[in-house]
Amino acid sequence: MERYDFGIIGSGPAGYTAALSAASIGKKVILFEKDLIGGVCLNKGCIPTKTMLHSAEIFYNAANSLELGICVDKSSLDFSTIIERKKSVVEKLRNGLERSFKNSGIITINSEAHIIDKNTIEADGIKYFCSQIIAAVGSKPKIIDGLEYDHKYILSSDDVLNFEKLPEKIVIIGSGAIGIEFSRILSAFNVDVTIVEIAENLLPNADIDISKRVERIFNTRGIKFFTKTSVKKVEKLKDKIKVFLSNNEIIESDCMLLAVGRTPNDIEKVDGVTYIGDAAGSIQLAHFASKQALNKIIQIPFDENLVPSIIYGSPEIAWIGKREQDIQTTYQKAMIPISALAKSHCDNALDGMIKILAKDNKIIGAHIISNEASSLIQQIVIAMQTNTTIEQLKAVCFGHPTYSEGIFDCLMRLK
Repeated sequence: MERYDFGIIGSGPAGYTAALSAASIGKKVILFEKDLIGGVCLNKGCIPTKTMLHSAEIFYNAANSLELGICVDKSSLDFSTIIERKKSVVEKLRNGLERSFKNSGIITINSEAHIIDKNTIEADGIKYFCSQIIAAVGSKPKIIDGLEYDHKYILSSDDVLNFEKLPEKIVIIGSGAIGIEFSRILSAFNVDVTIVEIAENLLPNADIDISKRVERIFNTRGIKFFTKTSVKKVEKLKDKIKVFLSNNEIIESDCMLLAVGRTPNDIEKVDGVTYIGDAAGSIQLAHFASKQALNKIIQIPFDENLVPSIIYGSPEIAWIGKREQDIQTTYQKAMIPISALAKSHCDNALDGMIKILAKDNKIIGAHIISNEASSLIQQIVIAMQTNTTIEQLKAVCFGHPTYSEGIFDCLMRLK
């Protein structure tokens, strides 16, 4: 029987980080992947979605650039090229990851793996002894009873990423990260988008001011949405569907995307085996999964309460820490519109806000809609992680003109 220090099942962010980290400290590693190296994040999630988002942003900005002195023919969208570029980016990154495995001496088995016991994995009838087994098998799109995927009319995010041509109309069920990002992509490509959200506001996991600002932006951009609404039933017609909503609205559409979250993939639960990433059933974020892996393999600690949430598109959305609606004690608050910053006018990117919540001279939460929000939030995360005080942050010199100045302005306005 082959013997290894680590047997890792799954090659998404949790799995590949664990494998490369273990190999970097001289461990003998074998990794099992039944599908494509890189997992959902690289092949069906983060990377292809953000690649398409970039194309959508370029197209939207080009079509709305007259006031910048630039005239671009809006009819020049070539969706097939967008899809080919998405495939090319994913393939390039996947090939790079495979080379990293090879250069690190990681053995890769492209087969389905089964855990026999805490030290044994079987694949293709061959058993492998592993001193430690890590299961990082990821997740899959969640299913709603009565709205099962048929991959033609009722779609998962995988199906949308594989569009060969754009629909004219789509209904998106759910307004979390997946629903918001696909709404932005498709509406930028001139698809008629309607979101249906059962919660009181769009993006219900966000701070209330973020949710309300997203709703304002979507109204401005012609993205329709219904909140406090659910789907009663769907009727399939010859080439379309009718979606019947709980508010008595009936929407005729080409298709419907279920963006209602993901559920861990099935895997045998065995005592003594470590489960990380989406398979662990905790926070379903690639960066969280990677930090779990680093913590497990080389004991780099991290605070699970300081994991930033980021939604991509234009403008980006990001937050960390407490939401205002959840705070029960006294606190300080400051909020500025992004339009107060000179950089936003230079970039013609006036939609958004920065909001900081503080208590006892420390930041306890930050909520941002802005260009570069994914980078801005890291400044806040570092401050919170290092226990930096408000007064210490005020002593930092922020560059001009930048979006980071908005953080400083908020700090100065805290009351």
